Parts: sequence; structure tokens; C-alpha cells
Amino acid sequence: MNVLVLGIGNVLMMDDSVGVRAVEELQGRYHFSDGVELLDGGTSGIELLSHIEGRDYLIIIDALKSGHPPGTIVRADGEDVPARFMTRISPHQLGLSDVLAAATISGRLPANLVLFGIEPKTIELGLGLSDEVRASFDKLLETVVQELIRIGCTAEPAVTPSSGRTLWESQ
Repeated sequence: MNVLVLGIGNVLMMDDSVGVRAVEELQGRYHFSDGVELLDGGTSGIELLSHIEGRDYLIIIDALKSGHPPGTIVRADGEDVPARFMTRISPHQLGLSDVLAAATISGRLPANLVLFGIEPKTIELGLGLSDEVRASFDKLLETVVQELIRIGCTAEPAVTPSSGRTLWESQ
């Protein structure tokens, strides 16, 4: 199994950073089976195409406006994933939308595509997550880990922050 877990977002725009923060936490808290790569895609665009091609499975984590209360976790699969990026809340989503379109046209889009989005409260200049998104953050991580386990990957705990703070908050 060749899996990419791609966290995207802008760390300077509060809740928009949730995808990047989730990948950082997953890297710090777990050891995953061979074939699972975690990538901080930040605000990258078309350069992500080379990371996506050749994968069996692509899991994307991002802030996603879905009309639900802030902190709500939303899952989309398959063809529904590119459609979710048609309503953009951040410029990086335009780049990811282009990457997914290019991968589709070129036949390089992974056969299995999943998006875990979390409804943001605040997409404005600032560091950290809103209280609502922070309250759902561990559930988001667990949801991604359970998806990896469901598809046959292993996830062994590595480090559990003792302070109750995330690894990136402790730095």
C-alpha cells in the first residue's frame, strides 16, 4: 500500500492551518507502517502533483467550509473530493483544485481519494486554532488514524504530549 496523507493550509491564518498541524501531530504521535508518507503541503500548488502520482491512496486534511458548526469534521470520498474545493476559503485550495484536476486529466489521480475537512471558525491572520477547532482536533487525528487502520496500515503510538498541548504548541 502506497499512501500519502497530505495536510494543507496556511499556518499564519488560524484555522486554515489545521491540515498542516494535523500532519505535524500525526508525525509526532505515531509510527506508521512502511508505505505511509505524511506530507506538509502547506500552501503548495501544482508542485504537489509529483507527490500524488503513483499513490494507491490519498488522504487530504484541510479546513473546509461546509455550512456546519465550527469544529465539525466532514468526510468526502472519490469524485466528491475535487468538488469540495470548488468553494474556496483560502488561496491554497485553488492550487490543490488545480493539482487534482491535472492528476485527473493525466490519469495520475490515486484510485482512492479521501478528504477529512474540519469546519473553520476563523480564517484570519493569526497563530493557533480557534477554541472550536482545537476542541475537535484530537478527534480529527483519531479519524485519520482509523482510516489508515481500516485500509490495512498500522499506526503505533510514539509520543503522547503529557501537557495536554499539541506538539506544535509546545515548541
